[in-house]
Amino acid sequence: MAPSKREREYARKRQAKWEERQREKRERRRRIGVIVAILAVFALVAGGAVVAGMSGSQAGDTAADAPTGTACPAVSTDARDGGTLPDPAAAEGRTWEVSLDLCVDGTTETVALELDGERAPQAVASFVSLAEQGYFDATACHRLVTQGIHVLQCGDPTASGTGGPGYSYGPVENAPADDVYPAGTLAMARRGGDAESMGSQFFLVYEDSTIPSDAAGGYTVFGTVTSGLDVVQAVADAGTTDGAADGSPTSPVIIEGVETQ
Repeated sequence: MAPSKREREYARKRQAKWEERQREKRERRRRIGVIVAILAVFALVAGGAVVAGMSGSQAGDTAADAPTGTACPAVSTDARDGGTLPDPAAAEGRTWEVSLDLCVDGTTETVALELDGERAPQAVASFVSLAEQGYFDATACHRLVTQGIHVLQCGDPTASGTGGPGYSYGPVENAPADDVYPAGTLAMARRGGDAESMGSQFFLVYEDSTIPSDAAGGYTVFGTVTSGLDVVQAVADAGTTDGAADGSPTSPVIIEGVETQ
C-alpha cells in the first residue's frame, strides 16, 4: 500500500534531520582537526620533548590524542521540554535503525540500536520523537550500575535521575516474563512500583542481568544494541567516580546526537 501524505512528510522530515546531523558531525570533526593541528604547531614551537613523546602516534590516532574532552560537547543540565507524548502509531509498527553517538573521554563512539516499534510502540514513538527534536543532545549518561545488575542509564537532561520530558506514560510494554535482560537490551527506566512513570530515561544492559519485577511489572524493552556494546562495557570496566556499585561513571559519557532511520 502506498504511503500516505502524512507518512511521506514524516519521512521527509526524518531524512532532513539525519542530513543535518551528518553536517554537524562533519563540522565537529573539522573543528577537532583544527584544534589538534594548532596544538601540534604549539608543541613544535615549545620544544622537541613533546614532539618526541608523540613520535609513535599513527595518523588515525589524532582525535584520540587530543586533550580529554576536546571532542565532547559541553553538557547542559537544564530541564528540557519534550513536547507532547506522541501517539503509539508514530512507531509505524516497524523496526527502526538508530545511531547513538557517544563521546567518551574525548572520543566519539557510535552505538547502533534497533528499536522494536511493533512490540513497544509507545516507547519507540516517544524515543524517536525526542531524538528527532535533539532532546538527548549534549546530555550525560548519569548512572552506572556494576553489581547485581549491569546497566548504563541515560536520557535525563538534568543528570539528576529525576529529569524528564514533561510527560510520562505507561503501561509497561514487552517486559521479559523471566525478568532476565540479556546483554544488549535497551529498556525504559521508571520509578519503582509505578508503571505510568516512563519518560525519557533509558538504560543499556551491558551484561546479562536479572532485574526483578515489582508491583508495576517489569521494564519496557524497546530495542537492542546491534553494535558498539563494547563501548558501554569499557565505561563499565572503568567503574564509578567513587568506586561504589551504583553511581556516576568515571569515564564521562555524553550523548552527542541520536540519528533515527
